[in-house]
Amino acid sequence: MAQRSSRKRRKQRQRAAREPKPDSDADRMARGYARGRAKDEAARAALVPLGAGERPRAVTAAGVLAAFIGLANLIAFLGGMEIRGEQPNAVGVGLFTFVMLAAAYGCWRVHYWAVLGMEALLGLTILIFSLLLIRAESVLALVIAVVVIGGAGTLFWFLVKSMARIQMPRRPGA
Repeated sequence: MAQRSSRKRRKQRQRAAREPKPDSDADRMARGYARGRAKDEAARAALVPLGAGERPRAVTAAGVLAAFIGLANLIAFLGGMEIRGEQPNAVGVGLFTFVMLAAAYGCWRVHYWAVLGMEALLGLTILIFSLLLIRAESVLALVIAVVVIGGAGTLFWFLVKSMARIQMPRRPGA
């Protein structure tokens, strides 16, 4: 019986010596990061910066949308529109209108900060309408929420792709 157990152990040791040892987790992780960095570098190398006067369609659409929302907000306020029976606060309306018109101007001039700001506003819009989707009490409310989420999500996606070509400006002294 002692011979069998020692024979089994010997065979197990021989099998273990023949089988390749699995890589450590650190080795696999390092190779994965290296592959990711190589893909990122290839994507960056394929990017073509915007030419003089060139404006991506998504950035133009974002600028037009921001101008439309800002002007519509101002016109509705000046027209005396009420929300739940009360006139909105003039400071709030003025601040929102200013932010939207500044975003429209920045998108029209293809400024990185403006596109980034529009993405933040679109992200908040998607979040708010997703929460409103949960509380939709009618088919109309459901359709409106889905359309806004779909439109804002699509524009958000195309703005992300456009930002890669706009390139973040270099810091002074860099």
